Amino acid sequence: MMESDAASTRGNVPQYSVSEISGAIKRTLETGFGRVRVRGEVTELKRYPSGHVYLSLKDEGGKISGVIWRGTVSRLGMAPENGNEVIATGKVSSYGERSSYQLIIDRMEFAGEGALLANIERLRRKLLEEGLFEADRKKPIPFLPTLVGVVTSRAGAVLHDIRTTIERRFPRDVLLWPVAVQGEGAAAQIAAAIEGMAQRPRRPDVLIVARGGGSLEDLMAFNDERVLRAVAACPIPVISAVGHETDTTLIDLVSDRRAPTPTAAAEMAVPLRSELVADLAHRTARLAGGLSRIMQVSRGRLEQATAGLPDLPSLLATARMRLDDRSQRLDLALPAFVLRVRSRLDAPLHQLPSLELIVSRARAALTAPSRQLPSPLLMIERREAALQRAQTALATAWHRADQQFHLRVERQRLSPETLKSAIRLQKARLEGLGSYLEAVSPKAILSRGYVLVQDSKGRPMTSSRAEPVNGRVVLSFTDGERGAKLDALTSQGDLGL
Repeated sequence: MMESDAASTRGNVPQYSVSEISGAIKRTLETGFGRVRVRGEVTELKRYPSGHVYLSLKDEGGKISGVIWRGTVSRLGMAPENGNEVIATGKVSSYGERSSYQLIIDRMEFAGEGALLANIERLRRKLLEEGLFEADRKKPIPFLPTLVGVVTSRAGAVLHDIRTTIERRFPRDVLLWPVAVQGEGAAAQIAAAIEGMAQRPRRPDVLIVARGGGSLEDLMAFNDERVLRAVAACPIPVISAVGHETDTTLIDLVSDRRAPTPTAAAEMAVPLRSELVADLAHRTARLAGGLSRIMQVSRGRLEQATAGLPDLPSLLATARMRLDDRSQRLDLALPAFVLRVRSRLDAPLHQLPSLELIVSRARAALTAPSRQLPSPLLMIERREAALQRAQTALATAWHRADQQFHLRVERQRLSPETLKSAIRLQKARLEGLGSYLEAVSPKAILSRGYVLVQDSKGRPMTSSRAEPVNGRVVLSFTDGERGAKLDALTSQGDLGL
């Protein structure tokens, strides 16, 4: 009985091969869980050289393996990291060779706002440690750019607000690189746009990365690490204008300037033309006023210096009069000096005895009394010797006097050039004195309409009470003389005829 029951039991249980049961399980899983969303914490994340990503999702009660194929990684929507709480979307499948099942993931997103904020905070700390938020690496915004680059969506009010604000403040060229600002692939497009703007032949002078407001999930593309590193490496100054004034993303910390709205970003990019014109007019007025004050101060200093200068014509006239006086004194002193020098030169000639006196003295000595001569022969010899000595003494004295005379002449002699220079100087001084005398001479006064009144004897009449002979006077004009007779005037000034 028992044997028959065992045989019947074996006959009722179907028998499968390993491949059959594995395929059945796989079909069951894929049919029953064709499309699922699984929430869990990423763990055991591994990226292989082939490009595939293997990971596990776990929670408090279990763990499931997952795989992201290489072609799906770029479209995943985020870069998963260990510790991220995510919601993975895909299908469940089995791997028969290992008797295991796994979740094939084709989309992933952070699970809830808390998880998003936690991931943003982790990325913020990482970039902060790398120094991407330091103030010293911020680039200054150009004062007046010629080309403004904009990275935003082609549709929407953001681009319109930026263009109208720039046109109103100071018209500039605007270059748009349209991108998706949220959803799958938005971060990759924004990063590529920032890098592409920097590689253009004519790249913008300033770059605005902007989008309108939205939820935290909508703004996650601007918290993506690829976008942040593209902004940090961009050589163009970047102005971030993401969300409303209260929204804060990590791109605001990495960019060079943060604007609360896209309109404010356009206002930061270009100055207000009317303000520049008013400032230029104000500076022009200040410059003109400053120059006027400088000219007034300089003119006052010049007038002060002019007042302190001496009267040059008076100084010249005084010097000219002093020169004329010295010339006159020299003219008077020069003849006296020449006379003194000549008298000194003639003095040695008067002191020498005349030749006749010397000869007469010698002859007197020769004609001495004959008693003094011992003999006529000796007397003749002595006379001849005395005569010889007298002639020698006379020649010596004359030669010495002549030498002294020539020596004194040489000492007092003036060179012809000196005499000519002195003569020219005296001539110039005489001409100056002549001009001065002509200026003060009575004839110069007569040429101005005056006359010289003299009586018949040539004596000048200096008073109206003078009584010349017969009342006749001589009037001297500049070109001749005329005779006249003096008559009395009446009280009205008419002649008493």
